[in-house]
Amino acid sequence: MATDTKTSSVKKPTKKKPILINKLELSNETIHMALFIPHEEAIITVSSDKTVRVWIQRDNGQFWPSICHYMQEVGLCLDFNKESGKVFIGQTKGMIQEYDLSNDCNKLVLRRSYSAHTSNVNTVLFTLDYNWILSCGNDKYFQWHCTKTGKRLGGYGAKSHCNCLQFDIESSYVFMGDDSGEIHILKLSTENLKVITTLKGHSGSVQCISWDMEKKWLYSGSFDESIIIWDIGGQKGSAYELHGHTEKIRTMSLATHAQKLFTIADDCKLTVWDMKTERAETPTWSQSDMCEKCATPFFWNFKQMWEEKAVGVRQHHCRKCGRAVCMKCSSYVSVLPNLGYEYDVRVCGDCYNSTKDEEKISTTCFHDIKHLIKHMSVDLSKKRMLTCGTDELVKIWDIKELLT
Repeated sequence: MATDTKTSSVKKPTKKKPILINKLELSNETIHMALFIPHEEAIITVSSDKTVRVWIQRDNGQFWPSICHYMQEVGLCLDFNKESGKVFIGQTKGMIQEYDLSNDCNKLVLRRSYSAHTSNVNTVLFTLDYNWILSCGNDKYFQWHCTKTGKRLGGYGAKSHCNCLQFDIESSYVFMGDDSGEIHILKLSTENLKVITTLKGHSGSVQCISWDMEKKWLYSGSFDESIIIWDIGGQKGSAYELHGHTEKIRTMSLATHAQKLFTIADDCKLTVWDMKTERAETPTWSQSDMCEKCATPFFWNFKQMWEEKAVGVRQHHCRKCGRAVCMKCSSYVSVLPNLGYEYDVRVCGDCYNSTKDEEKISTTCFHDIKHLIKHMSVDLSKKRMLTCGTDELVKIWDIKELLT
């Protein structure tokens, strides 16, 4: 971007932030995933030492393991269902193990093992309504098993590693993100699997997705540093982009009732997006051989360059109107929160002058959490969040302020 661009600055509202209240640490071991046990002062973790641990908060406020169970392979992902006490753990060599956790969180019993994949299991989900285990992994497959019989019900092959899953109980739709940037939508029934469609909008690996059952919105976070809100329920193909991170997005969590979306990326920023904010779709970038403002030819337009004896220039795009413009006609930058741009982006002169100050006020909160995160979990009943870092730490945060 040119150094002579004219900027706009509108003060960000908000100084709300999460409060660090506790930590868990495993010496020289990486905790791959951690989940709160709902309505309990307890946390369950899987780590690189092949253990699954259940941590209970003691009288002194610290968390100590009440269970430390060793598995044959490293656990990478897990899911816990409070109603049934079921714990499901996806492992490095494709196995999924099913455990029963006692009500007092002091006993963990292995019930069944599922040979689900041939490589790392990246996500495992259990749905009690159907008694199904849904999983995806680095073998490029989605798999689907019945917990009553232990039998495989079906599967679906993608073209690249499959990273994340969400399931809609009402429609029995599965949403799966993969390394190519695509999101596959599948419909499950007791007898078969049907491919509904594939969503294409990301240019990088889709690492995390969340599903809003009330609005019928799907949220996806990608290595391309963007978040896309897909309006599935509207059935009009609408999608809204959010741009606030400057590195690969790793994890997200949706607080539906508070209408907040939490995202974390490799920029070590926790971003809290207000889903009550009205947003517009990002305009499609137009294609032209010349600047749509001053008609200067772009550098590949040899015919016009020859006829006008002019030097071709580089093409840019205004992020507000989508027009193809030269650098001279787009020498302004501005934040555009209603279009999802939380940092300065290039705009043309007309759009800059027509953008009011109130349109530049952000409702998004940013917080530096000071360590690289690969997974996040939110407990709305206690208004807490936990983060798993690459530094052997699980941190527990009070997020009451962020939910208001």
